[in-house]
Amino acid sequence: MERRSINVKIGSMTAKKQRTERRSDALSKERIVAAAIEILDTEGESGLTFRALAARLATGSGAIYWHVADKNELLAATTDHVIARVMTRVIGDAEPSEAIRAIALGVFDAIDEHPWVGAQLSREPWRTAMLQIFEGIGGRLQRLGVPEAAQFDAASVLLNYILGVAGQNAANARIAAGDAARTDRMTFLGAVAARWARLDAAEYPFLRQVSAQFPKHDDREQFLAGVALILAGIATVR
Repeated sequence: MERRSINVKIGSMTAKKQRTERRSDALSKERIVAAAIEILDTEGESGLTFRALAARLATGSGAIYWHVADKNELLAATTDHVIARVMTRVIGDAEPSEAIRAIALGVFDAIDEHPWVGAQLSREPWRTAMLQIFEGIGGRLQRLGVPEAAQFDAASVLLNYILGVAGQNAANARIAAGDAARTDRMTFLGAVAARWARLDAAEYPFLRQVSAQFPKHDDREQFLAGVALILAGIATVR
C-alpha cells in the first residue's frame, strides 16, 4: 500500500508538471500581444486592462504579469509588433526612394488599421518601433547621398509628415464612422465638399475651387504624393 501511495503521488506530480508546461507553452508573450491587439482594435486603449486580457485568454492576471510587467510595457510590445511587420515587408535592396515610400505607406496603413499605434508612437518616441522607422528612413537618405548635415532634418521632416498625416487620416476615419455610420466615405466627403462650395468666394477662393475634387480624392494616393514632394525637395540638397 505504501509503494502504491508513492506511485500515485509521483504520477500526480508528473501530470501536474506536464499541465504546467503545456500552460506555459500556450500562454506565450506572442499570444498575449495578439490578444491585446484585438482588444485595442475593438475597444481602444481604455478597454485594454489586464482583467479584460485575462478573460480573453482564459487565464489569470498573474500568468500575464509573468510575461508583461505593466500596461505600458504591453502597449510598447503591441506597437513594436505592428511596426516590425511593416519593416519586414520593406525589401532590403530596394532603391532608397522606393524603400522610403514603402516604409511610409506601411506605417500609414498600419495606423489606419490600428489607430492606437499612432498615439503610442508619438507618446514614447524612444521605443523600438519609432527607432526602426527613423533608422529605416535615415539609412535610405544616406544611401541617396543626402549630405550628412541635412540628413537629420530630412529624416525628421519625413517622419513627422508620415506620423502626422497617418494620425489625422485615422482621426478623420473615426469622425466619419462616428457620424452614425449611416453614410459611406463618398457621401461623407461629398457633404463636406458641398459646405466648401457654399463658402464666400472672396474669403475662401481656394476651397471653393477644390471642392469638386475633394469627394473623389484617394487618401493613400494623396499621402504618397506628399512623400514624393518631400523627396523631390530633399533631392535639391544632394
